[in-house]
Amino acid sequence: MILAAYHLQGDPESLMDGHRRMMELFPPAGLDLHLAVTHDRGITIYDSCPDLPTHEAFVASPEFAGALAQVGLPTPTVEVLGEVHFAHLNQSVIR
Repeated sequence: MILAAYHLQGDPESLMDGHRRMMELFPPAGLDLHLAVTHDRGITIYDSCPDLPTHEAFVASPEFAGALAQVGLPTPTVEVLGEVHFAHLNQSVIR
C-alpha cells in the first residue's frame, strides 16, 4: 500500500467543503485509508492506493481531474510518502 499526500493551498474551510463534495463522488468502499487535515496554508489529504502504478494512474486520470473541477478544488501538489508497512485503524468515520 502506497501513501500519498495531496496538498491544497487556500482557505481551509472552503477546501474542506470541496473535499466533502468530492467524497460524495467516490464510493467509500474504495477508500482504504483517507484523511483530510486542515492547517494554516490549506488542507492536506493523506490517501492510500494498493501500489504505486495504481496511484500514478489515479493522479493522471481524467476522472480525478474532473472530480476536482466539478467541486471547485485546485489541482493539488502530490507527494508520494512511501509504502505503508503497518497501520492500525478503527472503523469510525469522523466528519
